[in-house]
Amino acid sequence: MGILVDNVSKGFGDFKAVDQVSIEVKTGSLVALLGPSGSGKSTLLRLIAGLEQPDSGRIYLTGRDATHQSVQDRRIGFVFQHYALFKHLTVRKNIAFGLEIHKTPKARIANRVEELIELVQLKGLGDRYPSQLSGGQRQRVALARALALEPQVLLLDEPFGALDAKVRKDLRSWLRRLHDTVHVTTVFVTHDQEEAMEVSDELVVMNHGRVEQVGSAAELYDHPASPFVMSFIGPVNVLPSHASIFRQAGYQASGDHVFLRPHDILVEVTPSENSVPAVVNRVIHLGWEIQAELTIEDGQTFTVHLSREAFKQLDLEPNQQVYVKPKEARSFVLQDV
Repeated sequence: MGILVDNVSKGFGDFKAVDQVSIEVKTGSLVALLGPSGSGKSTLLRLIAGLEQPDSGRIYLTGRDATHQSVQDRRIGFVFQHYALFKHLTVRKNIAFGLEIHKTPKARIANRVEELIELVQLKGLGDRYPSQLSGGQRQRVALARALALEPQVLLLDEPFGALDAKVRKDLRSWLRRLHDTVHVTTVFVTHDQEEAMEVSDELVVMNHGRVEQVGSAAELYDHPASPFVMSFIGPVNVLPSHASIFRQAGYQASGDHVFLRPHDILVEVTPSENSVPAVVNRVIHLGWEIQAELTIEDGQTFTVHLSREAFKQLDLEPNQQVYVKPKEARSFVLQDV
């Protein structure tokens, strides 16, 4: 067992930031805490780190009760969104800082720093200052510094949030490779679904201070436990169950609303069994796929995602009439939406 959070709650005044949360993070795994702003994920991370104390519940690290342990005694590595590097120290000195505070022998510090510089792919940059590095390089220094003391748990709070999209994508692939090398138990906070799905072994989806669902990316995407999870993990259309696209297809909804993924809609240029007519309102080229906005005969509007090949075959353009039907859908009762 790497981390066990047992029925933990934390409030700030009348606001319940974390509400009876229980999760387990297996030793050596990388788990993402995923949710919108205000869902409680960063507060939960701070509780695990010891930066906040829970109002109730227990926190265990590597099998030991750490609920009331100090931050220093927990052997936690923490990486923030905004690097928190010392501007007046070089890369080497930043990485060595924690080791020097713990009075580690100088030879050991030198070896460990060079080992980490190599690990985070910053060879040749050890004598530079943070101002001489790119945002991505600075975040790698922050990760190296967090790993210097060989923590039993690594906590990352939106570590790539301040970086542009291209750098974020590069760094998350790098982080996954780094984790596969060091195997330190890691909890990664993000509100970016794609980031969480690409990096983590398991996702914990949070909303309003509670855990909505825990599982792999495939489990959450294919078998969402609630309308919130289905809406948050990947794009979705939400249509009333009486919409003609479902009536015509004979879809038996168990609730008032039907959730339909944009890629789970079949688009044809000629009518077929169970299809309904639709009009193309807009076509958006997203590079690797095409998004089209359609309106069916009863006025319901939704989006579909098409591969470039499918789009080329259909030759879609605005105001064109097409025919659609659902390939797969999931319904929920109105009170859950």
